[in-house]
Amino acid sequence: MRIISNLQEVSEPFPASVVTIGNFDGVHLAHQTLLRRVVEVARPRGAVATAVTFEPHPIKVLAPEHAPKLLTPLERKAEWIEATGIDLLVVLPFTRELARHSPQEFVRRVLVNPLHTISVHVGPNFRFGYRQSGDTEVLEELGGQEGFQVEVLPMLRVRGERVSSTRIRELLSEGLVHKAGRLLGRPFSSQGPIVAGLGVGHKHTVPTLNLAPVEEQLPKIGVYVTRTKLSGVDHDSVTNVGYKPTFGDHRLTVETFLLNFSGEIAQTEMEIKFLYRLRDEIKFQNPAILKVQIQEDARRSLKFFRLLKHFQQHQP
Repeated sequence: MRIISNLQEVSEPFPASVVTIGNFDGVHLAHQTLLRRVVEVARPRGAVATAVTFEPHPIKVLAPEHAPKLLTPLERKAEWIEATGIDLLVVLPFTRELARHSPQEFVRRVLVNPLHTISVHVGPNFRFGYRQSGDTEVLEELGGQEGFQVEVLPMLRVRGERVSSTRIRELLSEGLVHKAGRLLGRPFSSQGPIVAGLGVGHKHTVPTLNLAPVEEQLPKIGVYVTRTKLSGVDHDSVTNVGYKPTFGDHRLTVETFLLNFSGEIAQTEMEIKFLYRLRDEIKFQNPAILKVQIQEDARRSLKFFRLLKHFQQHQP
């Protein structure tokens, strides 16, 4: 997949393109449906399957005080978009100048002239142009004028839940990581460098791996059953998202304890996949009581993985 951030990088002669447009935060199941539909339509026509997104998130520019925590950083978002088969990812720098484009200007300057768009595929809530004045009806009207087709995919629901980045953030803020994972089509995860902690785990409880501070969305404070990926290998684990109240006031940390693991950790990066919330973070009277609780968390997590394995083995 080719990634560009300037439409001037689109060189002539450029073949026709089939396009979808959006923020694609989280690249959840609805996004995946759109992206795969673009690939499906583009291939037999010999067109370039193209996704257009924005960096930073438009709300961060237009109303920064209301900007949401992102589910995925741009690099990870690009990886998941590429996995759907997209040929070209256009990452437009979102500026106030771009925000002032009318729907017609946006269509001509982004879709028609540089990308030679023959077909656009969007979700039912798609909005674009100055003050979001353009919707799917406006897009269809402009498509008729400029010579491209428009397909509006229906709202996707999973077990009655609408699939959207906003809904996923709501579920994560409630600690419902298993439900968020259903909408994402994979476990919600956080990744980054492994950093040195305060050493309280090695000294008082159990040794843990600490994730570098995360700017993106995290689940609600608490203890979770997780899988921690190191060098491409998943390890069953228990992870605490919180402030270590038993040991005083600390910054927010994400620390994971690997189950059934021994040896040294040479890796410098990890990814933590959140599967299920066990409990709230609690301030204990002393580290000894906390250690007993961690052992109980580990026992419950091991039971979770045994049941999960049993379920997977007996699926039809």
